[in-house]
Amino acid sequence: MKLAAIDIGSNGVRFQVTNVIRYGDDTTFKRLHFMRFPLRLGTDVFEKKRVSPETMDRFVRLMTSFKMIVDLYNVDDCFACATSAMREAENGDELIAMVKDACGLEIEIISGDIEADMINKVISFHLTDQNHIHIDVGGGSTELILYKNKNQLAAKSFRLGSVRTLNPSQEKATWAEVNDWLKENLPNQEEIIALGTGGNIKKLSELANGVKGGTVELVQLEQMRKKLSTMNYEERMNKLNLNADRADVIIPASKIYINAMKFSGAKQIIVPNVGLKDGIITYLYEKNISKKGKFRYNN
Repeated sequence: MKLAAIDIGSNGVRFQVTNVIRYGDDTTFKRLHFMRFPLRLGTDVFEKKRVSPETMDRFVRLMTSFKMIVDLYNVDDCFACATSAMREAENGDELIAMVKDACGLEIEIISGDIEADMINKVISFHLTDQNHIHIDVGGGSTELILYKNKNQLAAKSFRLGSVRTLNPSQEKATWAEVNDWLKENLPNQEEIIALGTGGNIKKLSELANGVKGGTVELVQLEQMRKKLSTMNYEERMNKLNLNADRADVIIPASKIYINAMKFSGAKQIIVPNVGLKDGIITYLYEKNISKKGKFRYNN
């Protein structure tokens, strides 16, 4: 079975085709095709509340290209979803209709809660019996999910993102909302370990430890943020080999991860190599196969 996921975020668009291999009670997800395109819808939407005509044209052409690849792979099922930027775009429905007319691809705008549920489908494989806070930082929103003994306690989406720019009063109010929510929902006086998803935490872990993923200490993130802040945009691209659309957003993203960890009391963050696209693939698998066995990702 071949499944395809299209994750339309505020900073970039991720597209993946996965081959699902079932053997006995085991199920392996083998990535066949992956692409990330730095469209950055949030730049238009968070400033002007609309996607610009130029970006709309590029978006339609990008989705048409993805639909062609889906057809070439003879994909059995595909799910395309849009998150924060498209949720807030006044012309979001118009853009989705343009894509459907152009290539037949249907796109669903999902809520922050559904986004968190999708990611939870793959994060659950990385949970332990310890308390966890899952921090997923996107371009326009941040999803926080709390777990105790592998069970979800609470989840909430906040208007914090690496592309979204807030004035000081907005940012202060939003962080106060985060702090209040954590105080209300955190397990009392218990140690907690963070789980981090999103392209920026993967890159931060690579900069801190030399490899994407693994465990990063809070103090390492703070040191890396300080180092990044002393470098200008060109230095971050050339000395640290960051892509142009990563070199600017990685600093505000690092602030979100660090603050969420500090507010929750987490001293380290585990970075699994999964994200929304993987949650979409798992959702499609569950939708198409009623019998579930063990899942194994082979990226």
